[in-house]
Amino acid sequence: MVKTAYKTRPAKRAIRHRRLARHQAASRQPALPGPIYAQRTDAMLAADDIAARRDLPPDWVRQAIGQAHYLPQVARFIQPPPPGTPKNWQLYRSRFIDPVRIKAGVQFWQDNQQMLTRAQEQTGVPAEIIVGILGVETIYGQQMGSFRVIDALTTLAFDFPASHPRAAARSEFFKAELEQFLSLTHRTGMDPLMPLGSFAGAMGMTQFMPSSWVKYAIDFDGDDRVDLFNSAADAIGSVANYFKAFNWQAGLPTHYAVRFDSATLSLPALLAPDILPTFSVESFVAHGAVLEGAALQHPGKLALVELQNGDAPPSYVAGTENFYAITRYNWSSYYAMAVIELGQEVAQEMARARNP
Repeated sequence: MVKTAYKTRPAKRAIRHRRLARHQAASRQPALPGPIYAQRTDAMLAADDIAARRDLPPDWVRQAIGQAHYLPQVARFIQPPPPGTPKNWQLYRSRFIDPVRIKAGVQFWQDNQQMLTRAQEQTGVPAEIIVGILGVETIYGQQMGSFRVIDALTTLAFDFPASHPRAAARSEFFKAELEQFLSLTHRTGMDPLMPLGSFAGAMGMTQFMPSSWVKYAIDFDGDDRVDLFNSAADAIGSVANYFKAFNWQAGLPTHYAVRFDSATLSLPALLAPDILPTFSVESFVAHGAVLEGAALQHPGKLALVELQNGDAPPSYVAGTENFYAITRYNWSSYYAMAVIELGQEVAQEMARARNP
């Protein structure tokens, strides 16, 4: 693309927004919106409060929230699975480790080799972890969500399902995210009614919530703006920056293989801290875990990560601080392992392509 020097910054911004609008309109799926929030007293009072605390134009905030629609499907999707629903790592894995994502990942890596290398060199976060995240989240920008972010966040802020076990806390969380979203769009000149995202309000290739966009998204392509919808470079740099903020340790594996000594195994003790690295190698082994090779020289703490397989026996790995860092992106060990294994599969395909 040829860059023209005569375009002003507002003109360039308008062009970007029109492109984003066309892209998102093409991916928009039929919605079943409920009533708008303009007549909701609680929503309008919240709008005034946001405007005052963020120094935003009150009428602008009221109009943005007032034009948001209640989305009943969002309220359904946010509900946890029914109690007793079995977890199944192999089934979960099959949703993300598939030929479509692997092929797209190879293409993405080839197209963005320089940026991935730079991100890895600057932060220590391996290219395959960045590729794994973007593949699991959006298939490298192919599926960034079809819900208007303003609708999703407003629905979850003011009509979070009361039956949810943490309804009050989650409602407050989404009110804070709505505030961040409005502040972000006003500061960047984006129409708050335009962006599309997930049913929870996550946006862009990275599926950052608004607060994460504000804290961790960076301009990695040097064009003086952050664009996680259209810039692969910004997405790459922002994922790496996120993990750097959560103490990613360069060169440290994410996990090790583990088996058990039945004579000394204390599985409840090993599982008690969940995925938080808690055990030294010596303590881990003393509780009946068997490690081999490099795992025995691990310098930090370990956690026993259990991945249930439905009716089949669970799978286990010894998770490190870097495994835990991945779960800060999505608080699920299943998610973290899918990211790791997708990145590994793409890396292996890249190697095969270089050495047929």
